[in-house]
Amino acid sequence: MKFLDRFFKKRREEVLWTKCPSCKSLLYVPDLEKNLKVCPNCDYHFPLSARERINYTLDEENPELLFEEVLPTDPLSFKDTKSYKDRLKRAQEETDLTEAMVVAEGHLLGRKVLLAVMDFNFIGGSMGSVVGERFFRACERAVETKTPLVSFAASGGARMQEGILSLMQMAKTTFGVGLLKRSGIPFISVLTNPTMGGVSASFAFLGDVVLAEPKALIGFAGPRVIEQTIKQKLPEGFQTAEFLLEKGQLDMVVHRKQMRETLARLLDQLYYGARCPA
Repeated sequence: MKFLDRFFKKRREEVLWTKCPSCKSLLYVPDLEKNLKVCPNCDYHFPLSARERINYTLDEENPELLFEEVLPTDPLSFKDTKSYKDRLKRAQEETDLTEAMVVAEGHLLGRKVLLAVMDFNFIGGSMGSVVGERFFRACERAVETKTPLVSFAASGGARMQEGILSLMQMAKTTFGVGLLKRSGIPFISVLTNPTMGGVSASFAFLGDVVLAEPKALIGFAGPRVIEQTIKQKLPEGFQTAEFLLEKGQLDMVVHRKQMRETLARLLDQLYYGARCPA
């Protein structure tokens, strides 16, 4: 049985083809990765891991990760169908991450920047005490080093396994953004698919500029939950990035291929250009 597990794990790691969930096209994975994981046929934006997002965004190939010493515990000894400790262990093994948020420092087209990136593959990108603490420390470091902060949200909301402790992170991350604003340090928030629940209700919408990737699902409760609650059909495209842009809830919807250049331009307009006038 162990041999079969190793065999199938190896086969999964060597997968060279994948199907686009939007247009159903069969795509060659190496070509898809060169295209920033955007379908060349329908423009569907595949989800990115935190490491992929960092590598696609920063100039450095392997930037240093910050605050990795802050690790999750099980303060409530929570257990549903399995224990929270087991869920954490499995998520860490499957993603090769220690938590759902990764903080990195580097340069974006030559401009110094801090990134706070969420990974939906780690327990649905849920925000627990460590995610909140890492984001807050990223805010503190941004103030100390006078470096702009860019966050990429990808989350289903607060982490239920940590109960009220997870909800407290909404206040903590909001306070962290307040530190940035009082210090005049720019904070750019990028919403990716999906950005929901407690994350959307806290730091994700508090950026000086709020961007989103095309067709990202963004909201508090999901559309199915809303429909079942109000007993009404929701408008077409409800809670998509384009819908929110039309209603004035976002500043821009930015294609992944233009994200680096857009962020660099915003950093110049908000900070670097103002500090170093031509």
